[in-house]
Amino acid sequence: MSSTSEQASGYDRDPRRAGASAAYDPYAGSYYTEGLTALAGWLLILGGCWSFFVGLALVVRKSYFTALPGYSATSHYAYQWNLSGWGWANLILGIVVVAAGACVLLGQTWARWAGVVLAVISGLGSFLFLPFYPFWSILVIAVDIFIIWALVTARRRQDT
Repeated sequence: MSSTSEQASGYDRDPRRAGASAAYDPYAGSYYTEGLTALAGWLLILGGCWSFFVGLALVVRKSYFTALPGYSATSHYAYQWNLSGWGWANLILGIVVVAAGACVLLGQTWARWAGVVLAVISGLGSFLFLPFYPFWSILVIAVDIFIIWALVTARRRQDT
C-alpha cells in the first residue's frame, strides 16, 4: 500500500510494487545519496579545519606564505588584501564551516544549503589564494565543487 506522501507525489518509491511509475528514481533517498551527503559533511568538517589552521598560520606568522615568483600579495596581483585580515577571515570561516558540516551529518536540511553557500565562499577564497599555493587551491576548489554537487543532489531516504 502506498503512503499518503507517495500518493500525493504521483509516483511510487518501490519499483517492486505493482503499478510502479516510470518516474521512479533509483537513487532518490537511497543509501548512495545518503553516503554522498555524509561524505560532503565530513569534507566540510575537514575543509573547515584546514581553513582554520591556514588562518591561524596567517595570523601567527605571515612570512610562512610566499607568492609565486614575480607576484606578491601587494603587487602584480589583481586581488590584493592584507594577509592578517585574510587570516582572521579564514579562522572565522573555518569555525563556521566545521559547525555546518556537523549539522549536515546530523541531517538538518538548512545545513545542506548553508554548506552549499559556505563551499562557494571557500572556493572563491581558494581562487584568491592561487598565487600562494596553486596546487592546494585547485584541490580545494575541486573538493568544494564535489561538496556543492553532493549537497544539492541529496535527498532524504523515506522508509515505508
